[in-house]
Amino acid sequence: MAQAFTKLTATAAPIMRTNVDTDVIISINRMIGNSARGSLGKWAFGSLRYLPDGSDNPEFILNREPYRQAEILVTGPNFGCGSSREAAVWSLQEMGIRAIIGSGFGDIFFANCFQNGILPVVLDKAIIDSLAAEIEASQGAGRLSVDLVEQTITSPSGSRHVFEIDPRRRAGLLEGLDEISLTLRRDQEIRAFQASDRDARPWIHFAGYQA
Repeated sequence: MAQAFTKLTATAAPIMRTNVDTDVIISINRMIGNSARGSLGKWAFGSLRYLPDGSDNPEFILNREPYRQAEILVTGPNFGCGSSREAAVWSLQEMGIRAIIGSGFGDIFFANCFQNGILPVVLDKAIIDSLAAEIEASQGAGRLSVDLVEQTITSPSGSRHVFEIDPRRRAGLLEGLDEISLTLRRDQEIRAFQASDRDARPWIHFAGYQA
């Protein structure tokens, strides 16, 4: 089960670099010796977030107020590219990130977000750039609103942008259901199909087959 997502108004942090890959989001070294869940958030963006001596990098946006409390990221093109590690999404979730708005994402990262209760939204790059500019102009005080029910993003100035989303993935997020949970909701349909298919094509069902 994932955390349900309906509406969110929150601080947003622009991370506008191009091609931020999953190794930047969570280094493979930080996945060794840490439990799969619950201990990765502090290592998210580790190479950007910390200086060589382990102290906070004051130049990194998520180390500055009010961005430390950000629940939304506004990202540059191809965010989450690279390896398929789901821990990249886990680390962001453990930081408190609930939505990521960008002009494009790595395909597997994009899918993993839905599986873990994070809403990834794709908008035109010009819109992403304007959202980032508004946030930066307000020094983070301007909050973004994300409405999955209405499928809209509202900027700090009130500009409203409609986004598209796969209906099945939308339903899963609204109800806090991952792919397995969505499939299990159709258990009776699946069982009915299997029963009818055994009658129609018994030769492909090997259960109970004896040579």
